[in-house]
Amino acid sequence: KGFQAIATEATDYSKKSFQDLASFMEAMTSVKSVEAAFELQTSFMKSSYESFVAEATKMGEMYADLAKIAYKPYEGTMNKAMAPMSSVA
Repeated sequence: KGFQAIATEATDYSKKSFQDLASFMEAMTSVKSVEAAFELQTSFMKSSYESFVAEATKMGEMYADLAKIAYKPYEGTMNKAMAPMSSVA
């Protein structure tokens, strides 16, 4: 279930990124000056970077949650195995 959510999220992000790029390219075709093109490109790069960072953070959290769920069945066993080590310290 966790992998499916991650795959869906990645697919949605890819679709959105492609749509954003297509919109950017369309907007670039109607630019009348170099300055306007530079502003449009700067804006696009900034929003793309911010979107990427937000998505990477979200995906990182999803992977961390998945790891916690996968670890849960072994938590008791690991705690028992680690208990003798904590009494040594």
